[in-house]
Amino acid sequence: MSKKSWIRVASVLAGGLAAAGCALAADAPVIGLITKTDTNPFFVKMKEGAQSAAKEQGAKLLSAAGKADGDNAGQVTAIENMIAGGAKTILITPNDSKAIVPAIKKAQEKGVMFIALDSPADPADATDALFATDNYKAGELIGQYAKAAAAGKAPKIATLDLFPGHPVGAQRHNGFMKGFGLAAADAKSNELSKSAEIVCSADSFGDQAKGQTAMENCLQKNPDINIVYTINEPAAAGAYQALKAAGKEKGVIIVSVDGGCAGVRNVKNGVIAATSQQYPLKMAAMGVAAGVQYAKDGKKVKGYTDTGVTLITDKPMGGVESKDTKFGTDMCWGNK
Repeated sequence: MSKKSWIRVASVLAGGLAAAGCALAADAPVIGLITKTDTNPFFVKMKEGAQSAAKEQGAKLLSAAGKADGDNAGQVTAIENMIAGGAKTILITPNDSKAIVPAIKKAQEKGVMFIALDSPADPADATDALFATDNYKAGELIGQYAKAAAAGKAPKIATLDLFPGHPVGAQRHNGFMKGFGLAAADAKSNELSKSAEIVCSADSFGDQAKGQTAMENCLQKNPDINIVYTINEPAAAGAYQALKAAGKEKGVIIVSVDGGCAGVRNVKNGVIAATSQQYPLKMAAMGVAAGVQYAKDGKKVKGYTDTGVTLITDKPMGGVESKDTKFGTDMCWGNK
C-alpha cells in the first residue's frame, strides 16, 4: 500500500476530521512524536509520515528526538515538554525500553495515551499500544535467506547488533538465528542468543561508522567470516566498507533489516544480499489517526498491530518468499 493510501486509511480511522491544507482549528488535537534520533533515515521518514498525516487530519504535531540511540534522558525531557505543550497522545520509539517506563506511567496518569512505534517498551504493555514490524519475523526472513544463499558452506557468522538489552535488537538477532536453523530464544527474550556458528558479535548502535569499526574488529578476530547479519542498513553499509577495504566484499553474504530507499539501492548494487523491508510511514499514519480518534471520543487504541515486513532481494532463493528491488524501491518507507 502506498503512502497516500495509508494516509487515506488513517483519515477514515480518524473520522475524516479535516482535509489537507486546512488551517488548524483552535481546538486541534495535539500529538507528540518522539523518535530515537533525528538522523537515521528510518526516523526521518517516520517524522515525515506523521507530519503528512497530521496535516491531512487537522492535528498539531510536536516532534523531538534523542541525540543518539540509547539517549533516554533526551526522550524523558521531550515527554515533559510535550505534555506542557498540550499533547494528549504521544508516539514514541523508545531508546531505552525499560528506563523510559516511569516517565510513560507518569504521563498516563495525566490522561496521555502512549503508542510505541517500531520498538516496544519493556514491558510491552507499559504503552497503550504498539504499531510495529514483527521484528522477530524480519530476522527469520533474512536468516532463512542467508542459510539458503550459503548453499551448505560451513557458516562463520558475524552479528552487528544494536546494543545490549533492547527488544528490537534481540528480536532481530534471535529471529535471524532461528531462520538460519540455529537454536535461539523466542521473541519474548531481550537477550542475544549465542551459537558456535557465530564467531563474532559486536554492537553497532545502528550507525554506519560504528558498524564499520565493528566489522573491522570482527575481521581481526576471524578473517574467514562469510555471513554478516546487521541490525539495520546503515550498519550493513559500514560492514561492507570494512569488507571492501580488506578485499573480502565478494565472498561475504550481508543481510539486514529496514528496506529504506538507500538500503534497497544497496541490495540492487550487490552491497546487501537481502533485507527485510518495514514501513515506518504506515506506523506514523496509524499513530496519528489513533491520536485524533482519542481526542474525538476518548477511546484509546490497545494492543499490538503488525505493520508488515517483506524480504527484498534480486537473487531469490527457493523456499524463501521475497520481492525484487523494483518492488522495494516502489515501497521504500512507503513514500512512493
